[in-house]
Amino acid sequence: MTVYASVLDLIGETPILDVSALSPNPRVRILAKLEDQNPAGSVKDRIARAMIAEAEADGTLTPGRTIIEPSSGNTGIALAMICRLKGYPIKIVLPENVSVERRQLLEVFGAEIILSPGEEGSNGAVRRARDLADAHPEWAFLYQYANEANPRAHYEATGPEILRDVPDITHFVAGLGTSGTLMGVGTYLKEQRPRIKVLAVEPPSGERVEGLRNLDDGYIPPIYEKWGGPELLDGKRIVRPRESLEWTRRLVAEVGLFAGISSGAALAGAAKVAERIDEGVIVFIVCDGGWKYLSTGAYTDDLDEAERNTEGTIYF
Repeated sequence: MTVYASVLDLIGETPILDVSALSPNPRVRILAKLEDQNPAGSVKDRIARAMIAEAEADGTLTPGRTIIEPSSGNTGIALAMICRLKGYPIKIVLPENVSVERRQLLEVFGAEIILSPGEEGSNGAVRRARDLADAHPEWAFLYQYANEANPRAHYEATGPEILRDVPDITHFVAGLGTSGTLMGVGTYLKEQRPRIKVLAVEPPSGERVEGLRNLDDGYIPPIYEKWGGPELLDGKRIVRPRESLEWTRRLVAEVGLFAGISSGAALAGAAKVAERIDEGVIVFIVCDGGWKYLSTGAYTDDLDEAERNTEGTIYF
């Protein structure tokens, strides 16, 4: 077995699990890319490492310089882990209604938390962070929503891993958040195999699904436009909050995969794709693990109550 010199060397090369037992179409395989296996627990480990490495290389980050970033969870946690190792102070602008587990983990890694109004969601955290970055030019603002190291990390690593491990892939499905995973993986896959379909999962406008955003709700990530999102995507699948919870619970009950709520949403989207095609191989992203959501009751409460609880808590 390989011995690694740093926890950062454990980022990437995540396994793929066949969850075709959940496919509504026996001629369509569904495979899960387990990004929860990254050391800080999510797909965002990849972009955090890439953004920091690029900022160090171009001189944006110098020893001891403070980083500020909006997040309500995974990116902030991944950045905080790396900053703890490298000695960078970090401030995370965090909506006040995130899950307690995410706030605790940020504190474990030494991040300073700056709260933004919960009712403003992740868009409010972005606005607050941008205002603070403008007021403090001495801080480094990596800004995952516009930082091209975000999709590039997936173009250079996640996409090639998927195609290497699943050469017969026909469809790629992922949640639409910052759009980095979709843009990076999708661009790579289509360059290599133009017939592969790339589909986004998003909630209905005005409804909240953990980890996802609807572009009609007022904020379009700059990287989505820079990487040609409207042209790249072959379609979108709408997933409602209750569906996300139902499919998250099915992952646990039927295949033993304890995944986060956005993973259930991505699986629900993959199932909708499977229903509409004759045959194929779908790969979807498991963004993170379920342990960050235990306080919401998403896995154990009455389903109606769990849905109400998740509507009041955000994680993106």
